[in-house]
Amino acid sequence: MSRTFSPGRRSFLKNAAAVAMPMIIPASALGKDGAIIPSERITIGCIGVGNRGSSNMRAFLEAPGAQVVAVCDVDRAHRERAREQSELTDANSYLDYREILARDDIDAVSIGTPDHWHAINTVEAAKAGKDIFCEKPVSLTIAEGRQMANAVRDHDRILQVGTWRRSLEPCRRACELVRNGYIGELHTIECGVPEGYQIRGDFQPGHPTMPVPDGFDYDRWLGPAPDQPYTPGRCHFNFRWLLDYSAGYITDWGAHYYDIAQWGNGTDDTGPVRIAGHAEFPREGLYDASVKHLIEYEYANGVRLLALTSSDGSKHGIRFIGSEGWIHVESNTITSAPDSLATIELNDSDTRLYTSDNHLYNFIDCVKKRKTPAAPIEVGHRSASICHLGHIATTLKRELHWNPVKEKFTGDAEADAMRDRPKRAPWTIA
Repeated sequence: MSRTFSPGRRSFLKNAAAVAMPMIIPASALGKDGAIIPSERITIGCIGVGNRGSSNMRAFLEAPGAQVVAVCDVDRAHRERAREQSELTDANSYLDYREILARDDIDAVSIGTPDHWHAINTVEAAKAGKDIFCEKPVSLTIAEGRQMANAVRDHDRILQVGTWRRSLEPCRRACELVRNGYIGELHTIECGVPEGYQIRGDFQPGHPTMPVPDGFDYDRWLGPAPDQPYTPGRCHFNFRWLLDYSAGYITDWGAHYYDIAQWGNGTDDTGPVRIAGHAEFPREGLYDASVKHLIEYEYANGVRLLALTSSDGSKHGIRFIGSEGWIHVESNTITSAPDSLATIELNDSDTRLYTSDNHLYNFIDCVKKRKTPAAPIEVGHRSASICHLGHIATTLKRELHWNPVKEKFTGDAEADAMRDRPKRAPWTIA
């Protein structure tokens, strides 16, 4: 289990400090000038510190009440950069994430690995008694998401999903206006995401097979995914364009936007009952995730969710359309028709939604107070499930019917089989 902040532990630190006098002790160590003493900080191990994982680590380094004490990555370059940024010693830098989980002086982990690793990292962290900040989408499959939610519940852990738009005031405000009927009766939600790919990295056209770079444990990077020859364009940021590890923009941006759509629709604990749509998949080359899609979801309450790709950035985000107007929100921008909708003041009797002004700080506070965070695992699982449902429907090219209570398809064994994927040994979830 993670360590608790007991009076006994604080007394020990106080007594230890007294014995060490008269050495000079920094004010921050004693909690002066608003600083938080070490015994009250949440210690964090960062698992996966490339790209988004590195960004989260830097945010935790700046967060009051948090202390990054270990980093882990299968790429030595990522690991060394993170170690330098966090000013850690080599002894606190790991190749194997299980070494972080084995440390009983670590309270929580930040998981910034590729999607296909999230479930294994999370389930094992929960079993090890760690609280968890996990990047979105939380899972590669629907079944994995359920396993993650069950593990967090069974081991009484706090998990915050990295769907940070739940901690933005405009997104919360848009959902509150919708939930309180200011656009009339909600009937349609549109979620627009980019189309195509955003490619990063130094790799050659055609993605030729080549030797694995020194310092990169490629087999461990693949982990539970199928064995494939190494080429640079497969790894790191670009993993999201390969179905072995992700599902393109359906999951990359969709996990954010469908999450807010669920919030505004009041369906955080359920999902759609019908899914239909089509997608355009690459016909050649390495990448195989869809580049364009148009998917329609229907909820039991009659609301339709339209998920579509667009090269027009003004169409990206979430638009709630009701009988008396619409509200469009993306991050910190909110627009409406009529214009007055976006500036309406809520009444004291109106329903108010969970308030968080900083996603990482909210996680730290919830770890300390053992309370539900802004984006808990069950909510994140349901939002990610919409991504996976859309991918399955566009892959099979037919309308599907979903039971959100049983989390199974109705009368479609082929679709049901796609709720999970086999994992390459020895990387399984026990």
